[in-house]
Amino acid sequence: MMALDASTVSWQTTSTFFQPRRQKGLPVRELVDLTKKLITFQTVHTRPDEIRRCADFIESYLRSLHVDFERMDVDGIPSLWVLPRSERVPVLLMSHIDVVAGPEALFEPEERDGRLYGRGSIDDKYAVALSLVLFSQHMKELKARGSGQEALPFGILITGDEEVGGYRGARKALPHIPADFAIALDGGSFHEIIVREKGILRLHLIAEGRTAHGARPWLGRNAIEILMDDLAAVKTLFVEQTEDHWHKTLNIGLIQGGVSVNQVPDKAEAHLDIRYTENDDPDALVEAVCRKVQSRVEVVEKEPLFVGETAGPVQTLLRLIPGARLGRAHGASDARFLSEFGIPGIVWGADGEESQHAENEHVVIESMVRLYETLDRFVRTFGES
Repeated sequence: MMALDASTVSWQTTSTFFQPRRQKGLPVRELVDLTKKLITFQTVHTRPDEIRRCADFIESYLRSLHVDFERMDVDGIPSLWVLPRSERVPVLLMSHIDVVAGPEALFEPEERDGRLYGRGSIDDKYAVALSLVLFSQHMKELKARGSGQEALPFGILITGDEEVGGYRGARKALPHIPADFAIALDGGSFHEIIVREKGILRLHLIAEGRTAHGARPWLGRNAIEILMDDLAAVKTLFVEQTEDHWHKTLNIGLIQGGVSVNQVPDKAEAHLDIRYTENDDPDALVEAVCRKVQSRVEVVEKEPLFVGETAGPVQTLLRLIPGARLGRAHGASDARFLSEFGIPGIVWGADGEESQHAENEHVVIESMVRLYETLDRFVRTFGES
């Protein structure tokens, strides 16, 4: 592992902007400052070196706590987990360090008006910081009582590729973690616990024509025009509109075709992002698209819905959050792998005021503090039972 100097591993700062009126001893500054430190790592997937450097920083943090943990790197993607020394993990907290791309300035965190701004502030570095600080606080308490890691009521999993599918992160790590219940801290809001996310179907349409000079288009067959007709036909499969949009949707995300303005293109391609609900059969959707188009259809990705837990631990959690509700999300997260490995779970998180991936991405600091407090109470009541 790369050796880190003292300046690299320092996660303490002296910022004093946010002074909450909360119980004495709550590690608010550590939460905020560690989140700020994590934001400075430019962990986008064009910068695998930064993803690994951030994982090294987290590894150093864990080593400073003198605990046993695991690190797994799959094709250069790091995952780290630290668990109780027991046969089962009562509660697993999941988060990720990778972020979507953004201007350099977004990797310089800023506190303003009770919010922490920066790339990854809400998606998902606050959750990484929260998990680490909560773990650190519990370890201090256990050691003060003469106990240790074996008595922890929860574990944490931090991965490095959620934004590009989670195939080398959560999908590879979860089979090694015998969790009874999991919380993906990557969505929802403090008062909304997500128990269902749409499934993903990504298709690649390839139209083939015949090239000719642009001045004599009748001698060719224009692949772009074929593709345009096909896309119009596919859109007829997605006409449903409801107020909550809980139905299948289509986004035409990428179109490519042609090499010169004065040449009839002989090839054109489109990439489609389809999200579906429990009322849809993804295989039947593929067949329906194939019947509608002349283009060749390739299935690039087919991922299931996430269907979360609504009883047991979730009811315990709801009792800790006055006014909380169960909800659904149109996006997808690594939580879908929980269903694949038979782990009951939910998606939950702090308030980001729908700023994920935006230039004003931020986390509401007060909600992050309330999330920390509630998770602390939850793992003590449910995890320790």
